[in-house]
Amino acid sequence: MRILISADMEGATGVTWPADVEPGTEQWQRFRRMFNGDVNACVRGLVDGGADDVLVNEAHDTQRNLLLEELDERARMLTGKHKPLSMMQGIDSGVDGVVFLGYHTGAGAEGVLSHTYLGNSVTGVWLDGVRASEGRLNAAVAAEHGVPVLLVTGDDKTCEDADAYVPDAGKAAVKECVSRYSAICLPPARTGKLIEEQARLAMARAGRVEPVFSGHHMEVAFDAAHLAAAAAVIPTVERISLLRVGYDAPTMTEAMMAFKIVTNIASGAVEKVYG
Repeated sequence: MRILISADMEGATGVTWPADVEPGTEQWQRFRRMFNGDVNACVRGLVDGGADDVLVNEAHDTQRNLLLEELDERARMLTGKHKPLSMMQGIDSGVDGVVFLGYHTGAGAEGVLSHTYLGNSVTGVWLDGVRASEGRLNAAVAAEHGVPVLLVTGDDKTCEDADAYVPDAGKAAVKECVSRYSAICLPPARTGKLIEEQARLAMARAGRVEPVFSGHHMEVAFDAAHLAAAAAVIPTVERISLLRVGYDAPTMTEAMMAFKIVTNIASGAVEKVYG
């Protein structure tokens, strides 16, 4: 049994504030170790549940946050940027399940550090008419490769969100959202046990399933008109309204590749003060 962990950081133990996850800050240095602790707890549970190989794909920001020297020796780590499948790199390597670790809710939703790809500027993303978090988008990519989502960890709002797109997956809430920048947090000693146990139980759901292929329609809403205008210069991307663009893609993988382009173009059009 080979398992992929897609590891994001906003939903990690204790994280509540932008500086907690911004590379180079004092707080990031502290919380990257808690992030590491969540990953190691997940690896322990997966291995205890029968996993033979665990690949950890770093999925946050620079994708160089985890400490290799502190990683459980039974895991392997995929680190660094510019991966073709981004957060889901490795999903096409014959894995039997994927864990969404340290995930968060999407842009426009309640939840600690809620966003979708861009920390701000994007106010909402819709997949086939349904408001979508990164988790929902990545679950659709996983389905296209016949890989079940085994477990989702993050705050309580993230787990509620996951109930809607992967109801059969395990959930581990490491904190309770109070606002976008505050939460009631469990200490690492407790979250480690919680994640480890849920990962162990999740292995009962591991095993490849029939891939689901279909075309998809995506829409992205921005907080400023010039960002929608910038994104609309991309071939196949249409400006639907003043603040929203949309496009069709024949597969979910291609839909996500196009989404990366849309967010990169929009991010490049953001000005420091006025956005």
